[in-house]
Amino acid sequence: MWFKNLHLYRLHDSAPLDDGQLAAALPEQRFRPLSGVEARRIGWTTPAIEGDALVHEVMGKHLMTAKVQERLLPAGVVAEELEARVSQREAAEGRSLRRRERLTMKEQIFEELLPRAFTQSRRTDLWWCRKAGMIAVNASSASKAEQVLDLLRQTLGSLKVTPLAVSQPPSLVMGEWLARPEARPEGLIIGDAVTLTAPGGEDGVLRARLFDLDGEEIQTALSLGRIPTSLAIEIDGRVAFTLGDDLSIKGLRFADAVIEEANASEHEDAAARIEADFLLMAGVLEDAVASLIVWMGGEVQPTA
Repeated sequence: MWFKNLHLYRLHDSAPLDDGQLAAALPEQRFRPLSGVEARRIGWTTPAIEGDALVHEVMGKHLMTAKVQERLLPAGVVAEELEARVSQREAAEGRSLRRRERLTMKEQIFEELLPRAFTQSRRTDLWWCRKAGMIAVNASSASKAEQVLDLLRQTLGSLKVTPLAVSQPPSLVMGEWLARPEARPEGLIIGDAVTLTAPGGEDGVLRARLFDLDGEEIQTALSLGRIPTSLAIEIDGRVAFTLGDDLSIKGLRFADAVIEEANASEHEDAAARIEADFLLMAGVLEDAVASLIVWMGGEVQPTA
């Protein structure tokens, strides 16, 4: 249940949820396995492996899980079969097939092979904090996070959200932290990994891992105009992650003390355990996100 990544969104003009409203709406979009020639399907599933609740609500924080199932049909397989059939037909008819005929044949091949393709599933957790008016999606990319938000939008009928925006560009703030250790706020520890990009995308990308970021090499790269697009940091000794220049958070690692605190709770019921872990995790992440917003000059409304 512990999140690995975060994509953060601010809610706008959203009516407050009544108790039970979300739980009542989710079943209409419950996940169902793929059938027929469907290539992809998404729906809500239970956050806990055991139990049938589609949403866990703890102190105004909602935990939901979307499940995506897709058929794996590599483009190369379709292309290989297409070329074989095109060659066979052109030889039989003694002419070259037109583009439209090839496209029609390609669609037929896709429809024939799709039902026999393997399927792949993935689960994506969503955390909705009603009090803060914020949604966080545990997705590895913004596009996958948007898929879950689209599902939530369909479930509720409407949902106006925008990526969390801050006053100062994260890349500039991260550059300041690296260039001037004395500028680092209290509670922040710089990690050992960074990605530096030259202005205009020239000279490629410099990636350093397991590296002393206060060393001469990094300082030289910064002096030559390179800008950090990701930086490993730790906040308050409670959580560590890689911060992106788009304010995305990846590779979340919770401190041993946090995990031990979770393990110390005695909950035999699976639902109660997941809710206790979720509440603890959400508290740690809320504090970390609040610190980031302050360090980035505060939150701002996105431009039209």
